[in-house]
Amino acid sequence: MAEDNKTKETAAPAANASGPVPTPETQKPAGPDLNISDLNSVRSIIDIATQRGAFRANELEAVGKTYNKLTAFLDQVTKQATDNKDVAKEENNG
Repeated sequence: MAEDNKTKETAAPAANASGPVPTPETQKPAGPDLNISDLNSVRSIIDIATQRGAFRANELEAVGKTYNKLTAFLDQVTKQATDNKDVAKEENNG
């Protein structure tokens, strides 16, 4: 009986040969799916939560700073996108 256990323990599982083996090139880890629209939503959420009194008075400074940084970032991204569209339009027309 001890020999039966050894045989079962040392037996290697059969390899699954159905289908190709994935290579590292085909298995790309999914990165975070965060875009400008999501950041605009976060800005709106902060604004609504502040209006509804969701934050304590001692938290408002940090919330305000974060909101201002987020707004500045989104304004910059919007300006860059507008500038890029203008440049592309000029290149296509000229």
